Amino acid sequence: MNRILLAAPKSGSGKTFITCGIIQAIMNKKLKVSAFKCGPDYIDPMFHAKILGTKTGNLDTYFCDDDTVNYILNDSSKGCDIAVIEGVMGYYDGMGGISDKASTYDVARATGTPVVLIVDCRGMSLSIVPIIKGLMDYKENSFISGVILNRTTYHMYARLKGVIEESLGIKVFGYIPDVREFTIESRHLGLIMPHEIKNLKEKIDSMAKRLVETVDINGIIKTAETAKDMPFSPPHIPKLDKKVRIGVAMDNVFCFYYNENLTIMEKMGAEIVPFSPLMDKAMPDGLDGVIFGGGYPELFSKELSENRHMLKSVKETLEGGTPVFAECGGFMYLSDMLESARGINYNMAGFIKGHCYKTEQLNRFGYAEIRIERPSIFGSEKTVFKGHEFHYWDSTNNGDGAVAVKPMSEKSWNCAHAGENMFAGFPHLYFYSNIKAVYNFLKKCGERNGNSVL
Repeated sequence: MNRILLAAPKSGSGKTFITCGIIQAIMNKKLKVSAFKCGPDYIDPMFHAKILGTKTGNLDTYFCDDDTVNYILNDSSKGCDIAVIEGVMGYYDGMGGISDKASTYDVARATGTPVVLIVDCRGMSLSIVPIIKGLMDYKENSFISGVILNRTTYHMYARLKGVIEESLGIKVFGYIPDVREFTIESRHLGLIMPHEIKNLKEKIDSMAKRLVETVDINGIIKTAETAKDMPFSPPHIPKLDKKVRIGVAMDNVFCFYYNENLTIMEKMGAEIVPFSPLMDKAMPDGLDGVIFGGGYPELFSKELSENRHMLKSVKETLEGGTPVFAECGGFMYLSDMLESARGINYNMAGFIKGHCYKTEQLNRFGYAEIRIERPSIFGSEKTVFKGHEFHYWDSTNNGDGAVAVKPMSEKSWNCAHAGENMFAGFPHLYFYSNIKAVYNFLKKCGERNGNSVL
């Protein structure tokens, strides 16, 4: 698989919009592109997928071992000519702030992918050179093959290009001027959603046209072609002998899903049945299990609360014993009450006792190992997943069915409700981190309609 990774020395360097523009510019050459995001972020892949129409996914070396990361990269890139991977944070920024584990570099290392650094040059000229050199020299093989100079002028780029290439031996692929319209606004969970940006597709098309003028897109493609084969052993994915119907809440509220979580269930034999808690009046018929993912229910709490027919349908379905997995925003929706972003309390589904309320800062932020303490939809007690939390809301009843333990730390906390027919809490789980437990969930769903398993 021809592949390239776009990284930066720090957050806020313009990676996401530039990545989208480069993807579009490559697609304009009639090449099929798959796109990935390093780390656990949901929103950047939504820009790749929903706006550009590309296959997308996450590559995370905390969630998975190297073999599984390479399997996901290859499996999700079938039929494509090139994979474009967007980095996260600064290039070496990994777990605990003191490790490169799960950093952008760690993904480049695991996948053997050449890297193009996007360097923010605003306020600097020659000082850019030792910054790039330091990033290259920090590891014996940094995988850095070239740079793009962002937020600079043509004249400064023309002067720096020769200095960088001669002194560092890497290619300068071009520059991007400081243009305000080529930025994306943020909110408390990161970037605002793609559907919230007016004329986003037109902006990305314009960005792609600008990049063709100032960046060597063909050179980036040629560098992607230098990526070497990375042998890997694919994970064993067990299969049901009959399909199960899994309802998945999908709309502008519940939209934070790892594509890998959905595809691995489909590989096992699940039929994904989308529905909208915001717009639909009732749950779909004939569901064997239900998933409520994360998102922004606090921005739609009034509309969700006023959809009383759906709330009633959800509560009756779950109280009837249908297995349910709910994470973060989905957990908040299933609770008794939710405080909106404007500070108003609204009734929710009432399946889980508790009031979800706004806090002033991030709660229990970052990677965690989720240790389920009792039998649940995922199997017997002591089931373990890799996951993460990222939320400004909290609950009066987070549950005591699972414990989250931060890596490289002694910090832990109760994080979820767990039972024979449910798992619900703030943690986002990555299904490839415990394939057997996901299979157990689908198996339990299948048992409700008499399905057997191989």
